Amino acid sequence: MIEVVNLTKTFKDKKRGVVRAVDDVTFRCEPGQIYGLLGANGAGKTTALRMIATLLKPVSGSATVAGYDVTKDGAKVRAAVGFLAASTALYGRLTAREMITYFGRLNGMADAAIRERVRQLADELDMHDFLDRKCDKFSTGMKQKTSIARTLVHDPAVMIFDEPTLGLDVMTARAIVRFVKDCRDRGKTVIYSSHVMSEIEKLCDRIGIIHDGQLVAEGTLSELQQRYAETDMEEIFVKAVGGEAALAAAIEKQL
Repeated sequence: MIEVVNLTKTFKDKKRGVVRAVDDVTFRCEPGQIYGLLGANGAGKTTALRMIATLLKPVSGSATVAGYDVTKDGAKVRAAVGFLAASTALYGRLTAREMITYFGRLNGMADAAIRERVRQLADELDMHDFLDRKCDKFSTGMKQKTSIARTLVHDPAVMIFDEPTLGLDVMTARAIVRFVKDCRDRGKTVIYSSHVMSEIEKLCDRIGIIHDGQLVAEGTLSELQQRYAETDMEEIFVKAVGGEAALAAAIEKQL
């Protein structure tokens, strides 16, 4: 389980002074559940996820992952988490198989277990056609599938996907969304961050809308539809953040 309580992160900016990138955010995600974090670019999604994954330290508040505190038990949290960041970086001279194997060894896996896990992931993500090709020759979709496989090679209980379909073609995006659903069905705890309304609507058991660093709305899709008297996720989102003018102002602040 992931439990986040009053999580806050500030940064210093020369023009704006102290910026509250994440402001007193609280939510929880249970095993066998996909929690969707929905927000515009710059809303605070990635900063929140990086704190949960121990890549950033909060200035206040707390977060626990699989029972471990992100500030006190960083190594145990990282062992329990697979974190797919929005920016993908692969070693171009390695093949996809070598890349996944390398990260399996970093996670302390035996070679036999890695070989079996590579086979499983290649089946699930349809990677066999390029598994033994070098990463520097990959399309964007191939790179993303390889990144997902290397992130999840150790079969973590908690999975965090930050904009996993960004820039992908329709068929590759569908394959990744299907894979995320399978993770949920296998009892994984999943956080899925996106600004694609349709993905959040189809995938997520609970949805948190983050705006200007704050969690401004949370609930199941049906709860949000009732609260805002709208059936369309885009309309719900605009109402939750305070209207189109408020959304435009927040985006302008990031530029």
